[in-house]
Amino acid sequence: MHYFHTNAFLILFEDLEKYKSLDFYARQIVEGFLTGLHRSPFHGFSVEFAEHRQYSIGESTRNIDWKLYGRTNKLFVKRFEEETNLRCQLIIDHSSSMMLPPEGQGDPKNPNKITFACYAAAVISELLVRQRDAFGLSLLSDGIDLQTECRSSRTHQQYILQLLEQELRKESPSGRRNDAPMLTTNITEALHLTAEQLHKRSLVVLFTDAIVKPSDQDPLMDALRHLRHCKHEVLLFHTLHHSQEVAFDYPNRPTEFIDLESGRHLKVQPSEVADTYREMMNRQTADIKQHAIQYRIDYQPVDVGQGFEQVILPYLLKRSRHH
Repeated sequence: MHYFHTNAFLILFEDLEKYKSLDFYARQIVEGFLTGLHRSPFHGFSVEFAEHRQYSIGESTRNIDWKLYGRTNKLFVKRFEEETNLRCQLIIDHSSSMMLPPEGQGDPKNPNKITFACYAAAVISELLVRQRDAFGLSLLSDGIDLQTECRSSRTHQQYILQLLEQELRKESPSGRRNDAPMLTTNITEALHLTAEQLHKRSLVVLFTDAIVKPSDQDPLMDALRHLRHCKHEVLLFHTLHHSQEVAFDYPNRPTEFIDLESGRHLKVQPSEVADTYREMMNRQTADIKQHAIQYRIDYQPVDVGQGFEQVILPYLLKRSRHH
Protein backbone atom coordinates (compact mmCIF):
# COMPACT_ATOMS: atom_id res chain seq x y z
CA MET A 1 0.00 0.00 0.00
CA HIS A 2 1.31 3.47 -0.92
CA TYR A 3 0.71 6.51 1.23
CA PHE A 4 0.84 10.11 0.14
CA HIS A 5 0.21 13.55 1.55
CA THR A 6 -3.23 14.61 0.29
CA ASN A 7 -2.34 18.30 -0.19
CA ALA A 8 0.90 17.42 -1.95
CA PHE A 9 -0.96 15.04 -4.27
CA LEU A 10 -3.55 17.71 -5.11
CA ILE A 11 -0.81 20.21 -5.85
CA LEU A 12 0.91 17.66 -8.11
CA PHE A 13 -2.39 16.90 -9.86
CA GLU A 14 -3.12 20.60 -10.42
CA ASP A 15 0.37 21.07 -11.80
CA LEU A 16 -0.12 18.19 -14.22
CA GLU A 17 -3.44 19.70 -15.28
CA LYS A 18 -1.81 23.09 -15.80
CA TYR A 19 0.89 21.59 -18.01
CA LYS A 20 -1.32 19.05 -19.76
CA SER A 21 0.21 18.14 -23.08
CA LEU A 22 0.20 20.98 -25.57
CA ASP A 23 -0.36 18.31 -28.19
CA PHE A 24 -3.58 17.25 -26.44
CA TYR A 25 -4.88 20.83 -26.20
CA ALA A 26 -3.95 21.65 -29.78
CA ARG A 27 -5.68 18.59 -31.23
CA GLN A 28 -8.81 19.09 -29.13
CA ILE A 29 -9.11 22.77 -30.07
CA VAL A 30 -8.54 22.13 -33.78
CA GLU A 31 -11.00 19.21 -33.87
CA GLY A 32 -13.65 21.27 -32.12
CA PHE A 33 -13.13 24.23 -34.40
CA LEU A 34 -13.23 22.22 -37.61
CA THR A 35 -16.36 20.40 -36.45
CA GLY A 36 -17.93 23.80 -35.90
CA LEU A 37 -16.95 24.90 -39.39
CA HIS A 38 -19.11 22.12 -40.85
CA ARG A 39 -22.11 23.92 -39.35
CA SER A 40 -20.97 27.41 -40.37
CA PRO A 41 -20.93 29.40 -43.63
CA PHE A 42 -17.22 28.64 -44.11
CA HIS A 43 -17.78 25.50 -46.18
CA GLY A 44 -14.43 25.88 -47.94
CA PHE A 45 -12.62 24.67 -44.82
CA SER A 46 -13.39 21.05 -44.07
CA VAL A 47 -11.53 18.40 -42.14
CA GLU A 48 -10.11 17.42 -45.53
CA PHE A 49 -8.92 20.95 -46.36
CA ALA A 50 -5.35 19.63 -46.57
CA GLU A 51 -6.12 17.31 -49.45
CA HIS A 52 -8.79 19.14 -51.46
CA ARG A 53 -9.71 22.50 -52.93
CA GLN A 54 -12.97 23.60 -54.48
CA TYR A 55 -13.38 22.96 -58.20
CA SER A 56 -13.28 26.04 -60.45
CA ILE A 57 -15.51 26.15 -63.52
CA GLY A 58 -13.53 25.55 -66.71
CA GLU A 59 -10.68 23.46 -65.30
CA SER A 60 -10.13 19.79 -66.02
CA THR A 61 -12.47 17.34 -64.32
CA ARG A 62 -9.77 14.66 -64.23
CA ASN A 63 -8.89 15.22 -60.56
CA ILE A 64 -12.39 15.72 -59.15
CA ASP A 65 -12.98 13.55 -56.07
CA TRP A 66 -16.33 11.96 -56.99
CA LYS A 67 -16.59 10.06 -53.71
CA LEU A 68 -16.40 13.35 -51.81
CA TYR A 69 -18.96 14.79 -54.22
CA GLY A 70 -21.30 11.94 -53.32
CA ARG A 71 -21.01 12.80 -49.62
CA THR A 72 -21.12 16.59 -49.86
CA ASN A 73 -22.83 17.34 -53.19
CA LYS A 74 -19.94 19.77 -53.83
CA LEU A 75 -17.13 19.50 -56.37
CA PHE A 76 -13.63 19.28 -54.90
CA VAL A 77 -10.34 18.69 -56.70
CA LYS A 78 -7.62 16.54 -55.18
CA ARG A 79 -4.70 18.73 -54.26
CA PHE A 80 -1.18 17.66 -55.06
CA GLU A 81 1.63 18.06 -52.55
CA GLU A 82 3.19 21.01 -54.35
CA GLU A 83 -0.16 22.82 -54.11
CA THR A 84 -0.58 22.34 -50.39
CA ASN A 85 2.91 22.92 -49.07
CA LEU A 86 4.05 26.28 -47.79
CA ARG A 87 6.64 27.45 -45.31
CA CYS A 88 5.52 29.09 -42.09
CA GLN A 89 7.62 30.62 -39.36
CA LEU A 90 5.90 30.91 -35.98
CA ILE A 91 7.50 33.84 -34.15
CA ILE A 92 6.87 34.58 -30.48
CA ASP A 93 8.03 37.72 -28.69
CA HIS A 94 9.06 36.32 -25.31
CA SER A 95 10.30 39.54 -23.75
CA SER A 96 9.40 40.22 -20.12
CA SER A 97 6.33 42.30 -20.94
CA MET A 98 4.72 39.19 -22.44
CA MET A 99 4.58 37.68 -18.93
CA LEU A 100 1.68 39.90 -17.89
CA PRO A 101 -0.04 38.92 -15.65
CA PRO A 102 2.67 36.87 -13.91
CA GLU A 103 0.17 34.62 -12.15
CA GLY A 104 -1.04 33.38 -15.54
CA GLN A 105 2.31 31.85 -16.48
CA GLY A 106 1.73 28.35 -17.84
CA ASP A 107 -1.98 28.34 -16.98
CA PRO A 108 -4.13 27.66 -20.09
CA LYS A 109 -7.36 28.42 -18.21
CA ASN A 110 -6.25 31.94 -17.25
CA PRO A 111 -3.19 32.60 -19.42
CA ASN A 112 -0.83 35.49 -19.50
CA LYS A 113 0.35 36.76 -22.88
CA ILE A 114 3.30 34.41 -23.36
CA THR A 115 1.18 31.41 -22.33
CA PHE A 116 -1.50 32.42 -24.81
CA ALA A 117 1.12 32.79 -27.56
CA CYS A 118 2.59 29.34 -26.85
CA TYR A 119 -0.77 27.57 -26.85
CA ALA A 120 -1.95 29.48 -29.94
CA ALA A 121 1.29 28.55 -31.74
CA ALA A 122 0.70 24.91 -30.78
CA VAL A 123 -2.81 25.10 -32.27
CA ILE A 124 -1.48 26.55 -35.52
CA SER A 125 1.25 23.88 -35.60
CA GLU A 126 -1.51 21.26 -35.53
CA LEU A 127 -3.14 22.88 -38.57
CA LEU A 128 0.22 23.10 -40.31
CA VAL A 129 1.14 19.46 -39.81
CA ARG A 130 -2.32 18.35 -40.99
CA GLN A 131 -1.81 20.39 -44.15
CA ARG A 132 1.70 18.95 -44.64
CA ASP A 133 3.14 22.46 -44.45
CA ALA A 134 6.71 23.06 -43.29
CA PHE A 135 7.04 25.22 -40.19
CA GLY A 136 9.61 26.47 -37.73
CA LEU A 137 9.67 28.36 -34.44
CA SER A 138 11.49 31.55 -33.47
CA LEU A 139 11.67 33.13 -30.00
CA LEU A 140 12.68 36.78 -29.98
CA SER A 141 13.67 39.37 -27.38
CA ASP A 142 16.64 41.69 -27.92
CA GLY A 143 17.88 39.13 -30.43
CA ILE A 144 16.92 35.79 -31.93
CA ASP A 145 17.02 33.53 -28.87
CA LEU A 146 15.87 30.45 -30.76
CA GLN A 147 15.19 29.61 -34.38
CA THR A 148 14.47 26.12 -35.67
CA GLU A 149 14.50 24.66 -39.14
CA CYS A 150 11.29 24.39 -41.16
CA ARG A 151 9.96 20.85 -41.43
CA SER A 152 6.54 19.28 -41.87
CA SER A 153 6.61 16.03 -39.89
CA ARG A 154 4.82 15.05 -36.69
CA THR A 155 8.24 14.41 -35.17
CA HIS A 156 9.23 18.01 -35.86
CA GLN A 157 5.94 19.21 -34.37
CA GLN A 158 6.67 17.26 -31.17
CA TYR A 159 10.07 18.97 -30.99
CA ILE A 160 8.41 22.39 -31.41
CA LEU A 161 5.87 21.55 -28.70
CA GLN A 162 8.66 20.56 -26.32
CA LEU A 163 10.30 23.95 -26.86
CA LEU A 164 6.99 25.70 -26.20
CA GLU A 165 6.46 23.68 -23.03
CA GLN A 166 9.92 24.74 -21.82
CA GLU A 167 8.86 28.34 -22.38
CA LEU A 168 5.72 27.80 -20.32
CA ARG A 169 7.79 26.62 -17.35
CA LYS A 170 9.92 29.73 -17.16
CA GLU A 171 9.53 31.82 -14.04
CA SER A 172 8.01 35.27 -14.30
CA PRO A 173 10.46 38.15 -13.71
CA SER A 174 10.51 39.69 -10.26
CA GLY A 175 10.42 43.40 -9.63
CA ARG A 176 13.61 45.30 -8.87
CA ARG A 177 14.26 48.38 -6.76
CA ASN A 178 13.48 51.83 -8.09
CA ASP A 179 17.19 52.59 -8.26
CA ALA A 180 17.93 49.49 -10.37
CA PRO A 181 19.36 50.08 -13.86
CA MET A 182 16.81 50.42 -16.67
CA LEU A 183 16.60 47.18 -18.63
CA THR A 184 14.13 47.18 -21.52
CA THR A 185 13.62 44.71 -24.33
CA ASN A 186 13.14 45.64 -27.97
CA ILE A 187 12.50 42.97 -30.61
CA THR A 188 13.04 45.37 -33.51
CA GLU A 189 16.56 44.25 -34.35
CA ALA A 190 15.56 40.60 -33.96
CA LEU A 191 12.78 41.07 -36.53
CA HIS A 192 15.26 42.64 -38.97
CA LEU A 193 17.58 39.65 -38.53
CA THR A 194 14.69 37.24 -38.99
CA ALA A 195 13.65 38.94 -42.23
CA GLU A 196 17.17 38.41 -43.58
CA GLN A 197 17.57 34.82 -42.36
CA LEU A 198 14.31 33.46 -43.78
CA HIS A 199 15.76 32.86 -47.22
CA LYS A 200 12.66 31.30 -48.77
CA ARG A 201 9.36 33.14 -49.07
CA SER A 202 7.40 32.29 -45.94
CA LEU A 203 4.22 32.99 -44.08
CA VAL A 204 5.32 34.70 -40.86
CA VAL A 205 2.91 34.38 -37.92
CA LEU A 206 4.00 36.81 -35.20
CA PHE A 207 2.74 37.00 -31.63
CA THR A 208 3.78 40.20 -29.86
CA ASP A 209 2.33 42.83 -27.55
CA ALA A 210 4.31 45.44 -29.53
CA ILE A 211 5.11 47.25 -26.29
CA VAL A 212 8.08 49.52 -26.93
CA LYS A 213 9.08 53.03 -25.93
CA PRO A 214 7.36 55.74 -28.03
CA SER A 215 10.70 56.49 -29.70
CA ASP A 216 10.93 52.83 -30.80
CA GLN A 217 7.44 52.65 -32.33
CA ASP A 218 8.50 53.69 -35.85
CA PRO A 219 11.57 51.40 -35.87
CA LEU A 220 9.31 48.48 -34.90
CA MET A 221 7.03 49.25 -37.82
CA ASP A 222 10.08 49.48 -40.11
CA ALA A 223 11.09 45.98 -38.99
CA LEU A 224 7.65 44.64 -39.93
CA ARG A 225 7.93 46.41 -43.27
CA HIS A 226 11.32 44.71 -43.75
CA LEU A 227 9.57 41.32 -43.54
CA ARG A 228 7.22 42.38 -46.31
CA HIS A 229 10.09 43.81 -48.36
CA CYS A 230 11.70 40.36 -48.25
CA LYS A 231 8.51 38.95 -49.83
CA HIS A 232 7.24 37.29 -46.66
CA GLU A 233 3.53 37.30 -45.89
CA VAL A 234 2.87 38.49 -42.33
CA LEU A 235 0.04 37.71 -39.93
CA LEU A 236 0.42 39.85 -36.81
CA PHE A 237 -1.43 38.75 -33.69
CA HIS A 238 -1.35 41.81 -31.42
CA THR A 239 -1.42 39.94 -28.12
CA LEU A 240 -2.81 41.90 -25.16
CA HIS A 241 -4.48 41.30 -21.81
CA HIS A 242 -7.61 43.37 -22.46
CA SER A 243 -8.84 44.02 -18.92
CA GLN A 244 -5.44 45.07 -17.57
CA GLU A 245 -3.76 46.63 -20.61
CA VAL A 246 -6.61 48.05 -22.69
CA ALA A 247 -9.55 48.69 -20.34
CA PHE A 248 -7.19 49.44 -17.42
CA ASP A 249 -9.69 47.79 -15.11
CA TYR A 250 -8.26 48.15 -11.61
CA PRO A 251 -9.92 48.85 -8.24
CA ASN A 252 -9.97 52.55 -7.37
CA ARG A 253 -7.46 52.43 -4.56
CA PRO A 254 -3.72 53.17 -4.33
CA THR A 255 -2.10 50.46 -6.44
CA GLU A 256 1.53 49.56 -6.99
CA PHE A 257 2.43 48.73 -10.59
CA ILE A 258 5.62 46.92 -11.58
CA ASP A 259 7.15 47.31 -15.04
CA LEU A 260 8.02 43.77 -16.09
CA GLU A 261 10.68 45.09 -18.48
CA SER A 262 12.58 47.48 -16.21
CA GLY A 263 11.40 46.20 -12.82
CA ARG A 264 10.50 49.73 -11.67
CA HIS A 265 7.74 50.19 -9.10
CA LEU A 266 5.14 52.94 -9.35
CA LYS A 267 2.31 53.57 -6.87
CA VAL A 268 -0.67 55.49 -8.27
CA GLN A 269 -4.41 55.93 -7.92
CA PRO A 270 -5.77 54.17 -11.06
CA SER A 271 -8.65 56.63 -11.54
CA GLU A 272 -6.18 59.53 -11.78
CA VAL A 273 -4.27 58.06 -14.74
CA ALA A 274 -6.89 55.83 -16.41
CA ASP A 275 -8.11 58.30 -19.05
CA THR A 276 -4.59 59.33 -20.07
CA TYR A 277 -3.45 55.72 -20.17
CA ARG A 278 -6.40 54.53 -22.28
CA GLU A 279 -5.94 57.40 -24.71
CA MET A 280 -2.25 56.54 -25.12
CA MET A 281 -2.97 52.82 -25.53
CA ASN A 282 -5.75 53.42 -28.08
CA ARG A 283 -3.48 55.76 -30.03
CA GLN A 284 -0.65 53.22 -30.09
CA THR A 285 -2.96 50.37 -31.17
CA ALA A 286 -4.53 52.50 -33.91
CA ASP A 287 -1.05 53.44 -35.15
CA ILE A 288 0.05 49.80 -35.35
CA LYS A 289 -3.13 48.86 -37.20
CA GLN A 290 -2.74 51.77 -39.64
CA HIS A 291 0.86 50.81 -40.45
CA ALA A 292 -0.13 47.16 -40.83
CA ILE A 293 -2.76 48.11 -43.42
CA GLN A 294 -0.25 50.36 -45.18
CA TYR A 295 2.32 47.55 -45.39
CA ARG A 296 -0.27 44.89 -46.35
CA ILE A 297 0.19 43.01 -43.09
CA ASP A 298 -2.79 41.10 -41.72
CA TYR A 299 -3.41 42.67 -38.31
CA GLN A 300 -5.39 40.70 -35.75
CA PRO A 301 -5.81 41.97 -32.17
CA VAL A 302 -6.31 39.14 -29.69
CA ASP A 303 -7.41 39.21 -26.05
CA VAL A 304 -5.64 36.48 -24.10
CA GLY A 305 -8.77 35.96 -22.03
CA GLN A 306 -10.92 34.94 -25.00
CA GLY A 307 -9.56 31.49 -25.86
CA PHE A 308 -7.03 30.06 -28.28
CA GLU A 309 -9.62 29.35 -30.99
CA GLN A 310 -9.62 33.01 -32.02
CA VAL A 311 -6.35 32.57 -33.95
CA ILE A 312 -7.55 29.72 -36.19
CA LEU A 313 -9.82 31.44 -38.70
CA PRO A 314 -7.46 34.41 -39.33
CA TYR A 315 -4.68 31.88 -39.94
CA LEU A 316 -6.77 29.76 -42.34
CA LEU A 317 -7.90 32.83 -44.28
CA LYS A 318 -4.32 34.10 -44.53
CA ARG A 319 -3.07 30.70 -45.67
CA SER A 320 -5.77 30.46 -48.35
CA ARG A 321 -4.63 33.81 -49.76
CA HIS A 322 -0.93 32.88 -49.54
CA HIS A 323 -1.21 30.31 -52.35
